[in-house]
Amino acid sequence: MRLSRSLSISSLSGLPLWKEERLPVQDLLLFEVSWEVTNKVGGIYTVIQTKAKITADEWGENYIMMGPYYEHNFKTQVEKCEPPNPAIKAAMDSLINNGSQVHFGRWLIEGNPYVILFDIGASAWNLDRWKGDLWKVCNIGLPYHDREANDSLIFGSLVAWFFKELTDQLQDKQNIIAHFHEWQAGTGLLLSRSQKIPLATVFTTHATLLGRYLCAGNADFYNNLDKFNIDREAGERQIYHRYCLERTAVHCAHVFTTVSQITAVEANHMVHRQPDVVTPNGLNVRKFSAMHEFQNLHSLNKAKIQEFVRGHFYGHLDFNLEKTLFFFTAGRYEFSNKGADLLLESLSRLNYLLRVHKSDVTVVVFFIMPAKTNNFNVESLKGQAVRKQLWDTAQFVKEKFGKRLYESLLRGEIPDMSKILDRDDFTIMKRAIFATQRNSLPPVTTHNMLDDSTDPILSNIRRIGLFNGRNDRVKIVFHPEFLSSTSPLLPMDYEEFVRGCHLGVFPSYYEPWGYTPGECTVMGIPSVTTNLSGFGCFMEEHVSDPSEYGIYIVDRRFRSAEGSCNQLTQFMFSFCQQSRRQRIIQRNRTERLSDLLDWRYLGRTQGFRYPRPSSVPPSPSASLHSTPHHSDEEDDDSYDEEEEAERDRQNIKAPFTLGEMEKGK
Repeated sequence: MRLSRSLSISSLSGLPLWKEERLPVQDLLLFEVSWEVTNKVGGIYTVIQTKAKITADEWGENYIMMGPYYEHNFKTQVEKCEPPNPAIKAAMDSLINNGSQVHFGRWLIEGNPYVILFDIGASAWNLDRWKGDLWKVCNIGLPYHDREANDSLIFGSLVAWFFKELTDQLQDKQNIIAHFHEWQAGTGLLLSRSQKIPLATVFTTHATLLGRYLCAGNADFYNNLDKFNIDREAGERQIYHRYCLERTAVHCAHVFTTVSQITAVEANHMVHRQPDVVTPNGLNVRKFSAMHEFQNLHSLNKAKIQEFVRGHFYGHLDFNLEKTLFFFTAGRYEFSNKGADLLLESLSRLNYLLRVHKSDVTVVVFFIMPAKTNNFNVESLKGQAVRKQLWDTAQFVKEKFGKRLYESLLRGEIPDMSKILDRDDFTIMKRAIFATQRNSLPPVTTHNMLDDSTDPILSNIRRIGLFNGRNDRVKIVFHPEFLSSTSPLLPMDYEEFVRGCHLGVFPSYYEPWGYTPGECTVMGIPSVTTNLSGFGCFMEEHVSDPSEYGIYIVDRRFRSAEGSCNQLTQFMFSFCQQSRRQRIIQRNRTERLSDLLDWRYLGRTQGFRYPRPSSVPPSPSASLHSTPHHSDEEDDDSYDEEEEAERDRQNIKAPFTLGEMEKGK
């Protein structure tokens, strides 16, 4: 099946159309090997899941994914079937006949790719023998207590065994390409190369093992890349054997890739090989038939978040929800790596600036990071119950009021408004008002935390004193659990929640790629990222002025922590000064960048760059009023979204070239 290659009608990508040459896939078999095939553990799951459709469309039945077998995942995500290729079936049968368990089927995701899953538990009896083979091949020993490393060895040994049987079956009939992700799958690569199995290998590192550990330990990582004693650092963290597996896989691969330029710099020092290719991560971008449909979704989902806020802040709802902005950050609970430390300090400064300027804007900031909890706390649940009770009371009184008003008008009378509600109605309303009284401040967390006293986010909230007080213009809600539409507290899926927010803030220190700001972009939500994230570097490379398109990039590489904090504070404060119309304009521009992140176009962005928006107003951030007190009516009515889109289409068609740079720049 030929890949659909037409740009969407509203696309501003300006990227060249695919050439008509067909890849000779009939003579190739492509295997993608990852620990996260059908097994959601981290961000690599998103990479391979979103990439599956475009790869399956191009390669058809010659594209097969390989991963570990877990019974529950197989039953719920995979449709079992027989391999269409007789050589693959023969190779699987050989493993099964020798005491291993191998499963084949179609993964029930977009694209329905074939998957081969190896049962690690069923082959664990071979572990000691395979450990001996690994030691003979490359002198790497695995400790018995490291379950993950042992499982990766079993998985890699099964993968290499399968490739040996497959190549024996095929002989010279078809060529094989095997793409391995991360160190858990890399064991299969090094074992395949050590056995001289005839296949072309690609290895992708999404983040180096040691880099993640060093950054989590608050090391000044990027300023000391060339100064670390790699072997000693890995040994002190008891990951030396894992580091050896990763580094060996990197050097055994025919082609070595990373997902971003910043990770390429890191890999050059951590595993001592310069990547051959940088392959950015993408998404499946779904364009709406109506140009402004994503704006309507923003309004609908913002209303849901407002309902939660009404309940959470009951008794203290003395701020205007129509002038309230919703910021959020989300991801793994890595306090420093994800930039939560920088964000909290910046929020303290933002709160001060909003109060000093007497701004009528309130900012509610959500931290969506899973942590150890003991269910919802009572105050949070009570807030939503009080909100529902008030709503029911208002509906009851409204119905009585409406009925009496209707009857009065039928009689041809103008009702006496002082008598249309009786004493009982006022009693009901007074009781409802008294129910909203609370002696405590709204909670900063929605759950009971198991490690409340030592939790990094809560400890820093205590330090900066942001307790959701009446005078605070910045309110904090820490939701230490993944979002779900079945939650009794905040019943929204993650995508719905993102669409309802105004700004995503991800000031990460260590982020090899960063899917969270990318997801914001394709949904038309502005975001803050850093030049230490792969996404931030990608946007700096391909967008001439990212902030004009709602991508704010904090400099965490060449500035001090204080300078980065001030820059982040200024970004958020400037965003708070925008009018509603300016935010709408910016969301339109942000959404137009989505083609850059589409898997269909990522291979063709080399040397391509978005120009600065051509129309007036120049940008929401650059056209701010001198005071935050301004109305939407003051905005320039000369802006036309479709006119700007058409101008940008014309500008993008012109090739972008960098002028000569000064020596040393």
